[in-house]
Amino acid sequence: MVRGVRGATTVENDDAGHIAERTSELVRILVDANGIRAEDVASAIFTATPDLTAVFPAVAARAVSGWEGVPLLCAGEIAVAGALPRCIRVLIHWNTERPSSQVRHAFLRGAKGLRPEWAVRVEEEAERA
Repeated sequence: MVRGVRGATTVENDDAGHIAERTSELVRILVDANGIRAEDVASAIFTATPDLTAVFPAVAARAVSGWEGVPLLCAGEIAVAGALPRCIRVLIHWNTERPSSQVRHAFLRGAKGLRPEWAVRVEEEAERA
């Protein structure tokens, strides 16, 4: 069975290092929270808002997660008036028998307001690691 794991985060500016750092943090939190093994990831889609162009978020994800053989795709988030700026989103397609009620999603930093029920304080996840 394939489950979707969602997450999002924000960055302060369009800087390659900062985007990589926040993307790595987001992926690490999702992987740790769900016990996701690289060999169980079917694929992942990353989107970035139009104001983020310095680097592909998938590059950072591949480096931190051991997902060298996982198909990763980056796309642009559609430009909707009033949408949250400088936002990186991810949808991981995960092969698991875990019921959807036990999948943990993570919306970090400025993205917490997008899905308050899935909001995660970064400090809480750092303490669990």
